[in-house]
Amino acid sequence: MSISLWNRVLPLSLLVPALTLAADNGKPAHDWDSHRIKHVLLLSIDGMHAVDYINCARGTPGVNNGQPYCPNLATLAQTGVNYVNASTSKPSDSFPGLTSIVSGGSPRTEGVFYDVAYDRVLAPPAKTTGNGLPAGPCKAGVANGTTTEYEEGIDIDQTKLNGGAPGAGLTDGGVRSIDPSRLIRDPFRNCAPVWPWNFVRTNTIFGVVHAYGGYTAWSDKHPAYSSVAGLGDPAALDDFFAPEINSNVVAVPGVTLPDGTSCATVLDPSQTGSWTDSFQNIRCYDQIKVQAILHQINGRRHGGARSAPVPNLFGMNFQAVSVGQKLIEKNVGTGGYLDAAGTPGPELLTEIEYVDAALGQMVDNLKDQGLYDSTLIVVTAKHGQSPIDPNRFFPIPGHSGANGTTPATLLASLLPYSESPLNPTGIGPTEDDISLLWLSDSSKTSQAVGILESNAKQIGLGQIFYGPSLEQLFNAPGLPPYGDSRSPDIIVAPNVGVVYTGSKSKLAEHGGFAHDDTNVVLLLSNPGILARTITAGVETTQIAPTILRALGLPPSELDAVRQEGTATLPGSNLDNSR
Repeated sequence: MSISLWNRVLPLSLLVPALTLAADNGKPAHDWDSHRIKHVLLLSIDGMHAVDYINCARGTPGVNNGQPYCPNLATLAQTGVNYVNASTSKPSDSFPGLTSIVSGGSPRTEGVFYDVAYDRVLAPPAKTTGNGLPAGPCKAGVANGTTTEYEEGIDIDQTKLNGGAPGAGLTDGGVRSIDPSRLIRDPFRNCAPVWPWNFVRTNTIFGVVHAYGGYTAWSDKHPAYSSVAGLGDPAALDDFFAPEINSNVVAVPGVTLPDGTSCATVLDPSQTGSWTDSFQNIRCYDQIKVQAILHQINGRRHGGARSAPVPNLFGMNFQAVSVGQKLIEKNVGTGGYLDAAGTPGPELLTEIEYVDAALGQMVDNLKDQGLYDSTLIVVTAKHGQSPIDPNRFFPIPGHSGANGTTPATLLASLLPYSESPLNPTGIGPTEDDISLLWLSDSSKTSQAVGILESNAKQIGLGQIFYGPSLEQLFNAPGLPPYGDSRSPDIIVAPNVGVVYTGSKSKLAEHGGFAHDDTNVVLLLSNPGILARTITAGVETTQIAPTILRALGLPPSELDAVRQEGTATLPGSNLDNSR
């Protein structure tokens, strides 16, 4: 069977072009020299809100004597378009957020709802993942059902920065770090593992640029994010780099922060369990990827050892701001904001200043190599973070378990066992500051909704989506061909500030539909752009077709653009040829 059952819910008109593009490298040669923009540097500053950018570029009272504290980002706006009303994907998790940016499609089209979600057709992995997604049988030719995982748990060894890739250097594993026996399987493709790039349902900008003879590169936080290659072939990524963020912290010789601090020793030895547990260590982690970008600008591969073309499309994600927004580090400090206006606290301020300095290194390198004028820099974020206002944070069940209960806990007996809190060793339900609920039996949706509604206060219920209200946003849930195997049956969007957690180390989270989750920075910058601010609502899905247009490639090559009618971003004047 050439088209998996779990994809059949999508129109054949979408599936056929996607599969054809993935297999067809016979695109006409593209004249890269005929367009002013030859390179696109795409940067996701995970967690960065539009208001964070406004505050740091303009200055805000009580911080840095009211002066701008991100001078490099502020300078980019002098020849850029700033979209202050940009929305990321809903849900606003990193996985759908990134997929939307590079594909032009929403979870409705891509089938990507969270890095840990559920599929009613796919089968469990052959080997239990590092995070506890249990192994199970795969029954060929029938719908199985399994939690899906595309994060560190599919690594060969998630404790290692290189993901455990055989023979890899300290930081470098990439796709080789993925253990195929820990991948979920497709019962309609002989129970073959579903690699990250085949989990998404369409092509991406990396696939299009590569098909037209361009050179592509991407750096991110998990080997699983090789998904950016898009449906088909990971070769669409010529240079992929993904040091594992949730690995144990180690010294990184040869990596130096912009202020001259060396990462050859662990900066915060009190926190070595994960890079995200420390305000200091996360900067060294991000700088590993910054260094890769600097090498690529210099015409090298990400490690710096081999020559390579300067990528036509490349970029990375920063994690430092996200950590600065939500981490409570014992005996060190508390991140986040001082007020609802987005005034950063001291720990968050330091992370924003670091990211700005790192971006300055990239800009300086582009100028040194004579590439600045021909490079479009796109600054955005996969997601925001909620709540900004520290007074609104309300954890459920809370640090003492006294603040209520979560939707998944209430419905535990109605959920698949791999999603249920009743599974003591499982990976757990999909709940952050949103709750995505897949039921074992969709016919019990009304019963489940009744339980949630009658316990609204305990779960901090803000809005509940099911039936027509859910189908307005996504495909109808169910088994193909009558429904989408990945759509949740119910989505609970809690009151602003509610985070479903008992952790004492966080004060914010992302994933939800709230303004603080979804309103992110979006800036396009190039010396040929007239500075302006656009207040009309736009979406991060519009970044993908805009990048292709800037490079002189047809946005219609993106499957999701054709499917959803995704428009390019307004006001950038990026169609100018030489």
